[in-house]
Amino acid sequence: MATAISEDRLWMMAALALARRGLGQVSPNPAVGCVIVAEGRALGRGWTQPGGRPHAETEALRRAGPAAHGATAYISLEPCSHHGKTPPCTDALIESGIKRCVISCEDPDPRVSGRGIAALRQAGIDVEVGLCADDARELNRGFFLNKLTGRPLVSLKLATSLDGRIALASGESKWITGEAARARAHLLRASHDAILVGAGTALVDNPRLDVRLPGLEVRSPVRVVMDRRLRLPPEHDLVAQARRRPTLLFTSARHDDGALASYREAGVEIAACTAAETDDRFPETVLKGLAERGLTRILLEGGAETATAFLKAGLVDRLEWFRAPLLIGADGLPGTGTLELDSLVQAPVFRREALEPLGEDLLERYRREAA
Repeated sequence: MATAISEDRLWMMAALALARRGLGQVSPNPAVGCVIVAEGRALGRGWTQPGGRPHAETEALRRAGPAAHGATAYISLEPCSHHGKTPPCTDALIESGIKRCVISCEDPDPRVSGRGIAALRQAGIDVEVGLCADDARELNRGFFLNKLTGRPLVSLKLATSLDGRIALASGESKWITGEAARARAHLLRASHDAILVGAGTALVDNPRLDVRLPGLEVRSPVRVVMDRRLRLPPEHDLVAQARRRPTLLFTSARHDDGALASYREAGVEIAACTAAETDDRFPETVLKGLAERGLTRILLEGGAETATAFLKAGLVDRLEWFRAPLLIGADGLPGTGTLELDSLVQAPVFRREALEPLGEDLLERYRREAA
């Protein structure tokens, strides 16, 4: 017999659904959803707006207006309690006169971290915490990782044949997957803050790294290239179009200012890394730099070399694997390289979360199992 879902859970699920609208658009802030409810009816809905402001709570309260007095607020993350570029959301909630507040989980930001909950309770509001907490933490995994570990979430996107090949031996790869899968990949881009590729992929594929879905073009992420040897020519499209879309190049600090001048003049932001930072720790260095810039969700679309470097470093949190119903064979180019494992115990393990049919293709979504 199916278990009935409580009214609180239904409203919190609605708040989480609203929060997802902000993914890829609100960094360095978390994507939050809020619903103001009274007598079983939603009075106001809100979610974090592009750029991170206004916050979800103030948006929902604005829509609810005076009717929020005596209502319940369902919020997918603890409301902020500090003064930043906007006043604290706790103040707005208290001033609105809400009677009850259901919060999914605490905010890991040390400026908040329980203080928002305490402020609401001190004001006499009935506060409950923990409903759908796992879902809320997973939705904002990138924000949590940024605050707790100093790096963003990394999703590795692969588009391969059934036997894990991304191209023929000749390099031909257009198109392994079909139109529906390619459109879904653009939607995936729209939910991330940045797309990261290696220099090899940039040179071979000359990718635009944007979102080309009608109405979602403005959601194109920051473009990031890892190129320690500065192989990307200044006339490359990723450089030439840098003033139209933020582009960040991680390279070696050994290149002098003269070699980098043309990139900077084109609008490329240069992150020059020391020799120690561009050895085997290059992936960690890049992620640290992206986190410092406030980015929380990175889509890794690089070739096998870049994918392998992040997998070996244990820095891939999710797999977004588009698989086409064809076989290429052992002479094709693999999606990943050698991981140099001595035993299966060392193999990175992922748990499948979803299967999504896309025409004749299939999107398999995986989450990294905790070590």
